Amino acid sequence: MEILYMLIPISVILVGLIALLLLWAVKHGQFEDMEGPAHRILLDDDSPVIPTTEEERDAKK
Repeated sequence: MEILYMLIPISVILVGLIALLLLWAVKHGQFEDMEGPAHRILLDDDSPVIPTTEEERDAKK
């Protein structure tokens, strides 16, 4: 029973710290654009492929 006198204040302090971290993250814009990075990966532009002729391929060898 005596352990509750220690566990309850520790848990209240832990919840307070978590709330402060959440408020800090919201204030600094950590949750502003949740979909942007995911869409950027999917819509990544590949570098264009320049078609070469057979003569240019032979010259590179």
